[in-house]
Amino acid sequence: MASILPHVAPRAFRPAFRTFARPQINVQRPSVPVFRRYISTPTEQPRLRLGSTAPDFTAKTTHGDLNFHDFIGNSWAILFSHPADFTPVCTTELGAFAKLKDEFEKRGVKMIGLSANDLGSHDKWVDDINEVCQTNVQFPIIADADRKVAFLYDMINQDDLDNIAEKGIAFTIRSVFIIDPNKKIRLTMMYPASTGRNTSEVLRVIDSLQTGDKKGIATPINWQAGEDVIVPPSVSTADARKKFGDVKEVKPYLRYTNVGK
Repeated sequence: MASILPHVAPRAFRPAFRTFARPQINVQRPSVPVFRRYISTPTEQPRLRLGSTAPDFTAKTTHGDLNFHDFIGNSWAILFSHPADFTPVCTTELGAFAKLKDEFEKRGVKMIGLSANDLGSHDKWVDDINEVCQTNVQFPIIADADRKVAFLYDMINQDDLDNIAEKGIAFTIRSVFIIDPNKKIRLTMMYPASTGRNTSEVLRVIDSLQTGDKKGIATPINWQAGEDVIVPPSVSTADARKKFGDVKEVKPYLRYTNVGK
């Protein structure tokens, strides 16, 4: 039986909601000093692993405005930080590094220090260091009163960050960065403010890194330049003897040779 209802075409489905244009809202972000920005958002802190490129920066130093990568050039470099000017441990350290100027130059290493004060303070402090340590500081010292470089290189004590509201701006710890001519970080050392560094160890590890690069070897514990070195496991004993000559095999995985100074 045919339907007596009129035929009505189905209506196209329409959603039950309406769309609206999203209003454009311009938000002005407050200007935040760089050190506060790093404190409030620690995920922004760079990861300075061995082999990573040393962050570049421009800063005021006792030798004038300086770009770090330009300063390094084709040399090795050592960057070492200090908590503050006119502090006893820092004074002894900078005096000791200054006296080793010839040793660092012999290895093709440029020295640059950092202290968390301004240039006016640095200049007066250098005079004190020269007098107290009977030396002549000739390498630049970065003025980092705002901790810009200290935060860039993570030269900060965690206790200071955790108590920033109570202590104010964080102190800089004693950090050492050894950087090669390719601007790669090759070695780092970190000391608390109460502990002075060992300049002999700094020179020793530079000798180890440079000898390893030139000769393709590794250095054992307490190694000093001129002593026996270790043949890497990746080199067979036969190939090692072709390359180095005399090779002493203690174990298949532990073989010594000597490459001189």
